[in-house]
Amino acid sequence: MKESIIQIAYIISAGIFIMGIKMLGSAASARKGNLLSAFGMLLAVVVTLFDRGIIQGGWEGYTYIFAGILLGSAIGVVIAKRVQMTGMPEMVALLNGFGGFASLLVAWAEFAKMVYIPGSMTMESGKSLMDIIRSAGDQVNMSTGQIYFILSVSALTIIVGGVTFTGSMVAYLKLSGKMSGKPILFGGQKALNVGIMALSILSGVVFALALKDISTPAFYLLIGLSLLIGVLGVIPIGGGDMPVVISLLNSLSGVAASLAGFIIGNTVLIVAGCLVGASGVILTIIMCKAMNRTLGNVLFGGFGATVASSGGEEQGEMKAVSVEDAYYVLEAARSVVIVPGYGMAVAQAQHAVKELGELLENNGAEIRYAIHPVAGRMPGHMNVLLAEADVPYEQLVEMDNVNPIMPTVDVAIVIGANDVVNPAAISDKSSPIYGMPIINVHEAKTVFALKRGKGTGFSGLENKLFFMPNTRMIYGDAKTTVTELVSQFKGK
Repeated sequence: MKESIIQIAYIISAGIFIMGIKMLGSAASARKGNLLSAFGMLLAVVVTLFDRGIIQGGWEGYTYIFAGILLGSAIGVVIAKRVQMTGMPEMVALLNGFGGFASLLVAWAEFAKMVYIPGSMTMESGKSLMDIIRSAGDQVNMSTGQIYFILSVSALTIIVGGVTFTGSMVAYLKLSGKMSGKPILFGGQKALNVGIMALSILSGVVFALALKDISTPAFYLLIGLSLLIGVLGVIPIGGGDMPVVISLLNSLSGVAASLAGFIIGNTVLIVAGCLVGASGVILTIIMCKAMNRTLGNVLFGGFGATVASSGGEEQGEMKAVSVEDAYYVLEAARSVVIVPGYGMAVAQAQHAVKELGELLENNGAEIRYAIHPVAGRMPGHMNVLLAEADVPYEQLVEMDNVNPIMPTVDVAIVIGANDVVNPAAISDKSSPIYGMPIINVHEAKTVFALKRGKGTGFSGLENKLFFMPNTRMIYGDAKTTVTELVSQFKGK
């Protein structure tokens, strides 16, 4: 009876996860979907405590559980309150990494429980590793095939969890500016990575075969190699590809969680991990398609390693315009497209942008916000910013829908975006981004590019848009510039 109730609760929890993820697909229901998913996780945790007999064991049994919940909750609250929207990509990278590391620790703990004498870090002598494992509590009634399965899944969990952890830490350092966002390349790098990966697979096989003398050392070697692969795998990836990396690491964290669920026999962990893993893979494919690049090219292409490959120096100069002159053009405009980028996040200008959009709409202009799939530094970054400012969801337009009407647009306002509006992707075959689908703002009658200075974007590529005859640069902090435009409209 108890087992049936627990399994039903797990099914309910999994159903809540599915509903929550589905609700995340709409800006109107995303907040509720997030809360619903959190409730599903809480239900799964409580049911697991009953399932494992921890709650019935008295205070001594779950003191550490509640201590961990309180500590984790305190850290989460502090992070949620203190991290700005500009820091959201690196926070997501950290959370992905911690998810992978948690799965690695689960595999490690289960292995220790199977082979070590309780209360010590030594194995029983005079027995084969398989006999030691079969004599452990949960493994007594397992067949040899089942034990091999658990060991194989544990090896996979270590690899995926370790790669996710250190890979996410490197992504965090790149996104936060604590290390260069440019690819780190050196001679023989790919051969080294292949060799380490092959050695990790060999270590996993040796561990899974349960050979007494070498399986345990192979297990710890596997942990070290998996952590090293994560570092070596992400350092050659440029900052411009970080949105794809974040999406992929998010998927891997789900895969690691699902594998950990197989190790401990937890249904809801398997389902939740599969949901995260599958959705992350789909998003990664969408992101790669939006950049017209394969995942292999993103991971191994070293995009942005040299600026020399960007197609040479631009001819001409960037033409600046004052806020007052920009106001007169916008006042006469009847169709305006706003293209947000990471610069808007840095300036925290989303609320000012929304106010400007409302004033333009009241002035008779049709307003659209064009969102490129890889704008910002994580998937959906611009959507989150605009939703935070309560920009009407119906005004958000995808790239494929806005490009056909771009020649009819009076004014396009580019706020901090760079590669996603760079015409070099269309016209310059020597550019690293050639063939990447962009928002065709260069086809608008007038383009205002809001930029702090004349430097290149995060990927290090010069933007041809800024030198085109219909483009005018407005230099300065984006929030200050947009606020001054708002003041011009209010004071007219």
